[in-house]
Amino acid sequence: MKFLIRIAFLLAIVYSVEVTAQNSNDQTEEQYSLNSGTIDNQFEYVFRKSGNFKGTDGSKYEAVKYSNLLTLKNHVLDSLKTTYKKLENSENTVQNQANEIEDLKTKLLNTQSTLDQTNTEKNNMALLGMQTSKTSYKAIMWSIIAALFALLLFFIFKFKNSNSLTKQAKYKLEEVETEFEEHRRVALEREQKVRRQLQDEINKNKTK
Repeated sequence: MKFLIRIAFLLAIVYSVEVTAQNSNDQTEEQYSLNSGTIDNQFEYVFRKSGNFKGTDGSKYEAVKYSNLLTLKNHVLDSLKTTYKKLENSENTVQNQANEIEDLKTKLLNTQSTLDQTNTEKNNMALLGMQTSKTSYKAIMWSIIAALFALLLFFIFKFKNSNSLTKQAKYKLEEVETEFEEHRRVALEREQKVRRQLQDEINKNKTK
């Protein structure tokens, strides 16, 4: 009785292992398909569905169904086309990005040039058509102002000096005119006196 129980137990274990292995093989077969999954899985499916045999020289061969090979070939070609298309799109994207980068570099250079020109104009002043720094411009302007102020002081001094000389000349001229008038008056009086004396002498000579 115990012997029969042991045999039944062993048969149950063997059956359980076979069922488990069968389920595992079924699940494994479901993982691979010729019309779905990755190319690697499709190749694996073809390998699993192929039969193997040895040639006369002992080399191993695989007998593959021709329709499976055609289907696999089409899938590989489609996959390659998709890959090439993605590669082309990627190359176009990279080229477009490179063009955009070059365009951005050009715009950046133009912006930098404009900024440098703006900073130059900001930090420099136009003087007689030439660009000079603000420090030089201020120095030149203050020098011009100082020179003009010195010229103003010089002209004021010259004007006052000329005015003083003019007053002195007028005063001397008035003195000369006064002296001239006095001399003319004296000369006129002398002339009149001489004429009277001459007339008196003429009158005396007439009476004799």
